Parts: sequence; C-alpha cells; structure tokens
Amino acid sequence: MTSDLNVIIAGGGRVGFQTAEILTNRGHDVTIIERDERTVEKIGDTWTATVIEGDATNPEIIEQAGIERADVVGALTGETGLNLAVCLAASEMVSEIRTVARIDRAAGTAYTRFVDAVLFPEQAGAQVAANEIVGSSVQTLADVTSSLDIMTIRIADGAPAAGKKLTDVRFPAGALVVSDADGHQIAGSDTTLDPGSRYVVAVEPDVVDEVLNLLRG
Repeated sequence: MTSDLNVIIAGGGRVGFQTAEILTNRGHDVTIIERDERTVEKIGDTWTATVIEGDATNPEIIEQAGIERADVVGALTGETGLNLAVCLAASEMVSEIRTVARIDRAAGTAYTRFVDAVLFPEQAGAQVAANEIVGSSVQTLADVTSSLDIMTIRIADGAPAAGKKLTDVRFPAGALVVSDADGHQIAGSDTTLDPGSRYVVAVEPDVVDEVLNLLRG
C-alpha cells in the first residue's frame, strides 16, 4: 500500500466528513458515500471531491464509488451493524482491501475478526471532556497535539529508511521518531528501523507525506 491511497468513506456525518477532509489534505483520493440527501447537499457546499448519494451496502453504489480501485474502505456511520455490512461487502468485492469500521462502546474489539481495524471516536472525546471537567494537570495526546499527528507506522520492506539507524536517515524538520521497535522504549540515534516493526512517530501536517515515503515507500 502506497502513501497515496484511494479511499472510500461510508458516512458523511461529523466523523466521516472530518476524516475525509484530513485524508484529502494529506493528498489521498477520497470518495464519500452518504445515504441522507440533506447531508449530501450540506457536504456539497464545502466539499470539492466526489460524494455519492446512496447506501454503501448496495453493490451498485459501492461500484459507482470505484471499489475496484480502492485501497481502503472506512465505514464511519453511526451504526455499527451498517459499518460492518459495508466492510464485509467491500471485502467480498475486492480481496485485497483494508477495511475499517466505526463501532459503539458495547461492541469492543470482537469485530476485528471481520474487519482489519475498528475505532470508537467517542471514547477519545470523552477522555478530553473528563480531563477538562476535573481540571487535570495530566492530559491525553488528543488534548494537546492539535494538528500534530502522532502515528504508529509499520516500516515497509524496501522503504528508503528500512534497516537503517535513525542517525543515518534524513528526516524533514517537523518529524520525530518517538519509540523503538513496537514501542518498548524511547528511540535514540542508534535505533534501527526494522522492516515489519512499528514505531511511534510525531509529524507536523506539512511533512506527513515525506515521512510516509521514507518509512512506507
């Protein structure tokens, strides 16, 4: 999977639309599928990329969105069952596609048997709210990083930085590798970027693509 992805987002609500905006700003090709006519009209006022009105579980609609070219499907509606159905339909139509489903609190991570990844955006929002309410001096990353991206990135075989020590990789200003392989300790100049291992990386938005090119190829 390259750093420039073709992404289908099912659900043009708050979570889906904001996710689509972030991905588009990073240079990815994003198509939104939204079944509510009023939401589609609202998106059209500010969205310059493709938005399709319809049910993303309908094979004809998902084909219209270009499923055969897609690298990832993110089902981000407010309905867990619908999101899982979208991901399963996409997997049936394209064998090599990453699927991500938004879930509710009760579902937990059990659904990772059916999709590649699950997310629960409300949990992060609740953590921020709790910290603000009690005035805690301890904050989560979501409280303080604003537009700064904190990522976990798996080093791809053949990537420019794969197998090299950090001291030998010319990262752009605005990027910092935080952890060693799989997050066991803080990274140092002698840390080696092993292919297949994950590293925590802090990246400013302007250099995300450059960093991904170094680590993913």
